[in-house]
Amino acid sequence: MGKMLCECGLLSGIIVVFIAIFLFFFIKLDADLTLYLRDYFDNISDSLNGKVIWITGASSGLGEHLAFELSRYKTKLILSGTSEERLNKVKDKCIEIGLPEDNIFVLPFNMTDFDVHEECVRKVLQRFQTLDILVNNAGRSQRAKFEDIDIKVDKDLFDLNVFSTLSLTRKVLPHFIGNKKGHFVVTSSCTGKMGAPFSASYTGSKHALHGYFETLRTEMTMHNVDVTILCPGPVFSHFLENAFTGTPGQKFGKPTDPNDRRMPTDRCGRLMAVAIAHKLDEAWIAEQPNLTFYYLAQYTPTFFRKILIGKLYTPERAEKLREGRW
Repeated sequence: MGKMLCECGLLSGIIVVFIAIFLFFFIKLDADLTLYLRDYFDNISDSLNGKVIWITGASSGLGEHLAFELSRYKTKLILSGTSEERLNKVKDKCIEIGLPEDNIFVLPFNMTDFDVHEECVRKVLQRFQTLDILVNNAGRSQRAKFEDIDIKVDKDLFDLNVFSTLSLTRKVLPHFIGNKKGHFVVTSSCTGKMGAPFSASYTGSKHALHGYFETLRTEMTMHNVDVTILCPGPVFSHFLENAFTGTPGQKFGKPTDPNDRRMPTDRCGRLMAVAIAHKLDEAWIAEQPNLTFYYLAQYTPTFFRKILIGKLYTPERAEKLREGRW
């Protein structure tokens, strides 16, 4: 009896230590467990070498830093955005990092000009003869109360964040199917996994991307075409300055505070590259406690919504967490 109690005590102690280690490790995570372990243990160089990768929204923010990270490998990059001047600055930095100039093609265009998408695809294929990965990163955020949003803002934001992405994807898709390989990457957001207060149009656009590209993934199973959906949380960038509000044509115009608890943009770019290299279906990229809320919303939705929201996770607190000011 005493021996059994001793063994039970030892087992209990081991379990407690294991839980303590797991919690300590979990607190340190800045990505979902699969992505974090891939980043920690795996070399992504072999998976990216020689790949032709097209990044939209590459002139600033996450697209810019993803381009910098991909420049560390023997990739060929197409950089797209609306400002040729800013794209050339990104190109210069990529060259400085070590990517040959011939491996970079600057292709400026407006994503909401749907009529030029087919021509842009043709130019990419003319330059590099093939395309391996399309990173649909272009988009804008939003800050406004639900009741204050003009319906034109919803339409304008969906045109950029959703419909332009779908249009370009559909122009690239025949090439991927013909090659019997290809990889679509979509920059969603933590708001694509749970409702974010004071940005309904933006949140709706990110949820829409999940719906469209989850369907595409299922349809492309037999064509060897992969889909990766990236879900970053709060990151340092200039996205708030150009964010929509509730009024058509108006910009939010506020910079991020350097004292906010946000992920450094270069770290987010690194994790995005790892998720792309390993063709992860979905990748969550966020520092704590936002990452924990991802898990709660995903795996305990009723508890998260009925218990936390309205009591602990109020709209005001959620907004502070989102802005890195908790």
